[in-house]
Parts: sequence; C-alpha cells; structure tokens
Amino acid sequence: MVETGHNHHHHTPPPQTAPPPSQLPLGSAKGPIWTPTEQLHQLQYCIHSNPSWPETFVLAFQHYIVMLGSIVLISSTLVPRMGGDHGDKARCRQSSMTTLIGVFKSEHERFEVTMRTIQGSLIVSSFVNIFIGYSRAWGSCTKYFSPIVIVPVVCVVGLGLFARGFPLLANCVELGLPMLILLVISQQYLKRIIPRAHAILERFALLLCVGIVWSFAAILTEAGAYKNVGEQTKQSCRTDHSYLISSAPWIRIPYPFQWGAPIFRASHVFGMMGAAIVTSAESTGTMFAAARLSGATPPPAHVLSSSIGLQGVGMLLEGIFGAAVGNTASVENVGLLGLTHIGSRRVVQISAAFMFFFAIFGKFGAFFASIPLPIFAAIYCVLFGIVAAVGISFVQFVNNNSLRNIYILGLSLFLGISIPQYFITTTTADGVGPVRTDGIWFDDWLNTIFSSGPTVAIIVGTLLDNTLDARDAVNDRGLGWWKPFQSRKGDVRSEEFYSLPLRIREFIPSRFL
Repeated sequence: MVETGHNHHHHTPPPQTAPPPSQLPLGSAKGPIWTPTEQLHQLQYCIHSNPSWPETFVLAFQHYIVMLGSIVLISSTLVPRMGGDHGDKARCRQSSMTTLIGVFKSEHERFEVTMRTIQGSLIVSSFVNIFIGYSRAWGSCTKYFSPIVIVPVVCVVGLGLFARGFPLLANCVELGLPMLILLVISQQYLKRIIPRAHAILERFALLLCVGIVWSFAAILTEAGAYKNVGEQTKQSCRTDHSYLISSAPWIRIPYPFQWGAPIFRASHVFGMMGAAIVTSAESTGTMFAAARLSGATPPPAHVLSSSIGLQGVGMLLEGIFGAAVGNTASVENVGLLGLTHIGSRRVVQISAAFMFFFAIFGKFGAFFASIPLPIFAAIYCVLFGIVAAVGISFVQFVNNNSLRNIYILGLSLFLGISIPQYFITTTTADGVGPVRTDGIWFDDWLNTIFSSGPTVAIIVGTLLDNTLDARDAVNDRGLGWWKPFQSRKGDVRSEEFYSLPLRIREFIPSRFL
C-alpha cells in the first residue's frame, strides 16, 4: 500500500534480524553441484597415452572380438536367407573384415550380378562423402549444431540399435543371459571385491566372460543339448552351426573386383547415395561419443569434415574390393572405450591390424567367428547403453531448467526413435518402404534417410534449435561452451588430440585439412 498525505501515523519498523550464521542458501544443503567437464577424468589412458605393449595387444584383440560380432551377425543371418552357401558366407566374412563392414546378399543364382550392382553403387555414392567431407560442406553444417542437438543424436546412436541387444540375446537365453550377468558382476562388482584384480577385471573382463560362456556353449553343443531343437535355436546356440571353420580357406587375400566388373544402375546408385548421407549422420554422432570416451575434447568442424571425407575413401575401397554396404563408425567399439576406461588410439589402430590378419588367414578368423550371436548380444546390451548415456552427458552444458530446451530434446529424441521404427516396420520383405511414388530412386532415398534414427534426430534437432528463439537463448543452448570447439584454433587442445600421425600432414594439401 502507498501511504497518502492524510495518514500521519508513523510506525517504527520491526528490527531486522540477521539469519543464523549456520543457515545456508536455498538448495545448498541438498548436495554438491557438479561442474561441467569437457573431458572425462576417470580414464586410465586417454587418446594419446598408451598402456604397455602386452596390454595394448590384448585390448586390441578385445576390440577385434567386439567388432567381429556385427560381421558374424550379418553374414550368418542374412547370407543364408539370400541364397548364399557356406563358402559364400566365409568369403564375404573375410571381405568384410578387410574393409571393416558387413554384408548383404540376394538370391544365390543372382548373387554375383547383385554384388556387382552394389559394387558399382558403392563406388559412385562414395563420392558423396568425399565431396561433402573434403569440400568442408559437412563441417559447415555441423556449425549449426549445439549440445542440444548432440544429446539426442548420440543417444539415438546407442538406443537405435536395441534390436541387436536383448531381442537377439533371447534367441538363446541359456547363453546370453549368463553372459550379461557375468559381465556385469565381474567387470563392476568383482573388481571392487578383489582390489588386486581391479585393473585386470576392468580391462579384460569381457574377454574372460566370452571365454567362459563360449566354452559352456561348446560343451552343450558336444553333449547334444541342441540336437532335437528348432533350426532357429540351433543357429543361435550351437558353436558349429555356421560352418565357417569348415568352409573358410586357410589363406585368402581379397582382391579388387572379386565379383566381376561393377554394374552401374541409376536406381541403385541414388538409393546408395541416401545411405552415404545416413552414414555421415550416424558417424558424426559416434565420433562425438568416441571423443568423450577417449578423453578428448569435442571434434572441431574441420575434423568432422575430414573424417567424413575419409569415410568416403573407405567406401570407395569397399566398392572396389566387393563389399556390399558402405562403412560407418563402429558404435560397439566406442562403447568398449567406456567399459575398459582405455581410450588409447594405439589400441584401436592395432585392432585394425588384427582385422586384416584374420581376414587373410581365414581359418583363424572363422574359429573366433563361431562364438554364438547371443553372447555378442549380451555384450551389446552394455556397450550400446554406454554410448547412449554418453549422449545424455552432453546435457550438462545447457540449461536443464529451460522449457525450450526440454521441448527440443524430448521431441528430437522421441522422433529419432519413433519415425525410423515406423519406416522399418512398414517396409515389406522385398525392401519396399512406406514412401511410394512413381520415382523408385526417390522412394529409396527417402526411405533410407528416415529409417536412420541419428539422421532424423539431426534434422529435427537442428531445425528446432536454430529457429525457436535461437538468438535469445544463446546461453541456454550452451553456445558459450560449444563455439570454441567448432573452429580449428578455438581451443589449444584440438591440435594435440586431432593432429594427423606419422607426419602425414606434410603430404596433404592444406585445403583438405
């Protein structure tokens, strides 16, 4: 109330009492507030530090085993459905390990023609990634990203692979479930109970658990536990049902155009171009997760561009050597960085050497490829979950109490899962998706784009974040933290983490760096 001139009564204000000295500001007694950190500090080895050579080789072999699961999953599951025999399966598995990708095939009588057609599509579509990468177009696009965009993209990179987790594990519960439980107990609980074995269990528990459950599966197979079961159970549980060991040659070197001269068809090429864009989006999310789990700062725009360009070069080589799909960053191997707390670049480099070695010496690679798929599925339940959680960790750099941010995060995350699920479930057995117009190549392009969760999350998140009060919410979006990492010289650590090894930089024109 405002006092008027007619009111001449003055009241002495009550004495102001100071709060007790022990009284704390509102909310401070509820727990500590964690300061956002650009790098994870609980890693044993970060991107440019290396464990001892014996540990490095064992860790690299562990990465090889994890990567092997995807190759075995595709070659053992899809090849028989498409009419390929066991020899084709082993041959494609070796080509896949050489190029670090998986395989898709058609019916056996049209096998080589289809492979040559896909081979031609890969060669042409690889130039999409090469162009958007080395022209820095992709890096220019990533400058519109903010932590609000990265959160759903990285989350969907992990969560979008849920079908390769428990649904695949459930095909053989007696192997998959013990593997999952044993991995969690030994890698998380047992290392705390036995302090002396802490480092060994933290880094190598996955290999130990695979060895134990794989041996158990071999005992069940030899004991005849799967003689009178269905074909699906045999395929999932037996260690000898893939016939990879018997059909794989001792030594075989994949060579260019092993399926014959490539065939170029416009409809297939345009569909593969859509896949090239999808792999760019998915790899970008995986790269942000890999950078965080290896102890590095977020990758700058020029690093993302160079990586996508190099991915295009890899796709070109895959087309030449007769692979059937383009490459993308390995999500499971990124999750393994977080599981072992080892982010060393050298470990990953040596694991690539293992891939080449076991691709050439087929019998040895086929031996490890006999690991039942539910064992890999149990591993993926952990590794994909770690990658998804890394995406959530980027939310620390934005205002969590902003309803604008909550809206964008929620819608991008939900649509990044829901839209691809619709496109995948409505696609017919012969590959016809829900988009059906008179232009088949246009249909294939759109169906491919919207079947990818990370791609949908990038489109929705970037559009909303840059159009909804973007200028007024600069601080809420976390751009003050984000901007320095988007330029080459914005942060002094970028050169340390992302410089090319072995003086390669001296032989590459600066416009491509």
